[in-house]
Amino acid sequence: MDIFSELNEAQKSAVLHTEGPVLILAGAGSGKTRTIVSRMAYLMKEKGVVPWHILAVTFTNKAAKEMKERIGELMEGNADGIWVSTFHSACLRILFRHAGLLGYPDNFEIADAADQKALLKEVYKDMSVDPKRYPEKMTAREISRAKDELMSPENFAEASKGDFSLEMVAEIYRAYQASLKRNASMDFDDLIMNTVRLFQEYPDVLDHWQERFQYILVDEYQDTNTAQFTLLKLLASKYKNLCVVGDDDQSIYRFRGANIYNILDFEKYYPGAKVVRLEENYRSTGNILSAANAVISKNRLRKTKTLWTSKAAGDRISFRQLDSPMGEASFIADDIKSKVSCKEAEYGDFAVLVRTNIQTKEIEDAFRINHISYDVVKGLRFWDTKVIKDLTSYLLTVAGSANDVRTVRIINLPRRGIGPSTVEKLLHFAREYGISLLEACGDKGRPIPISSNTRSKVRSFYDLIVKIRKETEGFPFSSILEKIIDETDYMNYLLQEAESKEKYEEMRQYIDKLKETLDSYEAETDNPDIVDFMRQNGLEGNALDKNSEDGTEKNRVLIMTMHNAKGLEFPYVYMAGAEEGLFPGYSAISMEDPMEMEEERRLCYVAITRAKKKLTISCARQRMVRGELKYASTSRFMKEIPANLLDTIERPQRATRYERKLSPERESAHEAFIEKPLAFSKEFQQLKKGGQIGGRKPDYEEGDSVQHFKFGQGKVLSIKAGERDYEVTVDFETVGVRKMFAGFAKLKKI
Repeated sequence: MDIFSELNEAQKSAVLHTEGPVLILAGAGSGKTRTIVSRMAYLMKEKGVVPWHILAVTFTNKAAKEMKERIGELMEGNADGIWVSTFHSACLRILFRHAGLLGYPDNFEIADAADQKALLKEVYKDMSVDPKRYPEKMTAREISRAKDELMSPENFAEASKGDFSLEMVAEIYRAYQASLKRNASMDFDDLIMNTVRLFQEYPDVLDHWQERFQYILVDEYQDTNTAQFTLLKLLASKYKNLCVVGDDDQSIYRFRGANIYNILDFEKYYPGAKVVRLEENYRSTGNILSAANAVISKNRLRKTKTLWTSKAAGDRISFRQLDSPMGEASFIADDIKSKVSCKEAEYGDFAVLVRTNIQTKEIEDAFRINHISYDVVKGLRFWDTKVIKDLTSYLLTVAGSANDVRTVRIINLPRRGIGPSTVEKLLHFAREYGISLLEACGDKGRPIPISSNTRSKVRSFYDLIVKIRKETEGFPFSSILEKIIDETDYMNYLLQEAESKEKYEEMRQYIDKLKETLDSYEAETDNPDIVDFMRQNGLEGNALDKNSEDGTEKNRVLIMTMHNAKGLEFPYVYMAGAEEGLFPGYSAISMEDPMEMEEERRLCYVAITRAKKKLTISCARQRMVRGELKYASTSRFMKEIPANLLDTIERPQRATRYERKLSPERESAHEAFIEKPLAFSKEFQQLKKGGQIGGRKPDYEEGDSVQHFKFGQGKVLSIKAGERDYEVTVDFETVGVRKMFAGFAKLKKI
């Protein structure tokens, strides 16, 4: 097979320059994998390099497998001795040979995430560390970051002086490492860190592996961190035949420890390095590439390169601004449905890219209502996320649901000391007497086969549900949710469970989105019911997805974050949420950090270059952010795309509503609600902030007769100005005396 038959001139140059350091700047869709594989084949076929003198490293097992398969095809099976692996796999193989030099047995074990968690718990217990103050997952994240920077516990302690919190993390780090050593284990971060230590402390071992790997190739070099950079520098220091392939314009993993300066300063570390630019793009149309070039050219920290293609200019980039995220999602769903209906494309040709996971909720809703099959890539659907399943289980239980599955989920959430064996005994008891699990928890008259101490914990759970149920009767659903969160200390539980502050913030956003959805549902429903709410938004969605029109699993629209889209390509791409404050995010704007803003722009470049045939960018004029209605301007990245490349409808368009199908008698009221979207939610936010809704008292007085949507007619007994809102006490004919907030009660004077 001719190695050069499918290579362009730039790719050939990268293949032929075999000696010394080489930097291949591979733009998006420029055939970098083909170039790497061809280079390895050329080394073996034409230069006579034996396979075991070549090391090729990348970041994922999938990429390593693909590379190995392609080199095997090109070499017709004569490349068995070549090392093609991830960084961690390569280091593991090296350490298995020399672990004894570092004080580990040759058969040391790898501590996975569960092992790490168990060891940290043991350390916390021995050191009497309060996990509420130092959440275990966040501590683990800090330790991982330290190892990425090759910081030992001693180095980390020195760097943390003056910061009490980090000083404590340093002590935990020290004890954690000692525990790993006692258990003859290394965690994944140790694999690279200990290999670097091995090479630094034992020059003869380093020399052995330098002789073994005389030619080193690295894929996705822009994503390397300090530890990986140092490892490569040590291995390549003898022969300097280091070929790195990457694109600084696609460096989007700073939050994971990636250091863009590794690629930007390559020529500084390796003077005289050959630099080859792969700029011919084989993926996208001319207009898409022109848009990508225009955006990324605004970055200061980059190696100059310009993508081009021999393909036609193609369609202009469509830009649509809608009234709200609901309208935006509906527009996307309608557009996809239209293209599929006219046989222009199949569902599998489409991808919807979002900046954050929280954006998927409205898109999922729109797809369900339109019977569009979809998958959320590397993430859970909104209603399947843990935080939403937790809280909706609580809501349904408080509302009176007798679903034992939901009760099992929340009976020890947050932890109350009610273990699985106790739950099993309670379930057996409930089945024996024909009652629900919740009823069994509150049963006083019959003997439950559990200890008195455990019975007290179970009873406390039951009392908590009853207490919330009584105290929130007549409250809006979002207020009931807040009560559940307060009474269970759920936010603190999330803090302990979160892997990072970013993940904790994301889960908070999910809760805000749930509150917003509850408010919208109540505002437009005559007789709101929490079970109906779940049927409409959760359970019904699952049913629709199972009965999708196409009937296949592969033919689905993919919804994913822009980070997860890297390395993928699709004929049709939708970039949703192109608004200031969302993309770029508030942190990048408020911090005025040039590095963070440039990474956001690189992420935009990555998203744009996923599109092969058609790119559509959309945004909303207003969006709920942390429970507050915000009016957003169009993203600065959109303004960086030349106007001649855009097909733009300037005036915001209202897309077809995709919410539940309403009965005819409610249609007029529903249309009135559409004319003033999110007004109810704005009132809710004023109430949350401690203001008085509307700044005035209700339009009824003490002694007036009023109508409540749920409790019917009643007489107002008192109206008091509270801290958050006016508190109204009403004596209803059906349920007796009830207290409620005026802003949510929706009482109408008769």
